[in-house]
Amino acid sequence: MSWTDLPPMNTLVPFEATMRLGSLTKAAAELHVTHGAVSRQLKSLEHALGVELFRRDGRVLVPTPVAVELNRQVVDALGRLAAAARQARSSTQPHPFVLSCEPTLMMRWLLPRLGSLTGAHPGLDVHLSAAGGAIDLRRAGVDVAIRRNDFDLDPGVEALPLFHEWIGPVCTPELAAHIREAADLAGLPRLVSATRPVAWDTWARLAGTVVPPAPVQTFEHFYLSLEAASAGLGVAIGPYPLVANDLDSGRLVAPLGFVEDGTQYVLLTRSGATDPRVGTVYRWLRENASATLPGPHERAGKSA
Repeated sequence: MSWTDLPPMNTLVPFEATMRLGSLTKAAAELHVTHGAVSRQLKSLEHALGVELFRRDGRVLVPTPVAVELNRQVVDALGRLAAAARQARSSTQPHPFVLSCEPTLMMRWLLPRLGSLTGAHPGLDVHLSAAGGAIDLRRAGVDVAIRRNDFDLDPGVEALPLFHEWIGPVCTPELAAHIREAADLAGLPRLVSATRPVAWDTWARLAGTVVPPAPVQTFEHFYLSLEAASAGLGVAIGPYPLVANDLDSGRLVAPLGFVEDGTQYVLLTRSGATDPRVGTVYRWLRENASATLPGPHERAGKSA
């Protein structure tokens, strides 16, 4: 077998990083090498292939069509190599099962329940990774990910249903004592998350009501808006899974109940995954998800 057509293998990772990040400087920072080292590797790759891969447009690095097609193949090849390396390592030593989860859902729903999973399966080594939104499971080194299905899935990813999303205004019992209808929200500080800026509008539309004027305070993360509501700073929109424990403890109240918003949480996994731990974790999640829905008295129009 001859490998004479292969370019220098040590040039491929810097090339992929430069294509993905669009910058020599960013690629160098990610790879922990100098800007000059990445530049030399790219020139070496161009020399080996006999083609131009990048052009400069001012300060912007523009890949040529050849580079775009090459990168597609390189990403696929590197992904296969990474998968082969993981398989080789797993044949000689156990590796942790990596579960990625949206940060607020992890803190408020997953972590309080995780003990029952490790208790039932003591040999299961679960590592958690806090992240949200779209994810490349293979590139991130993640086995499964819990996400809200509000983005398009990449090919090769399967979404297994967990539970539907229900949302509603939540606040302390002291504030809730004065709220009987949406009009009573007038003047009460409205807590908003930058990660879900239209949550209040979505709730009002689905509840068939109008949100009255009120001062607005925005928080960078959804978790912070819920913590602010628990501290009595105002009223936030709370997805039921994220506030269920607080409702049970009386820390928060949902005076106007919850409405289903049309999205759902899903478990993302690679299509055709053969790791038996995926099934184990999914079954456990489904068992816990069955209790992650508001009861009839907590739904809009039926709350106390």
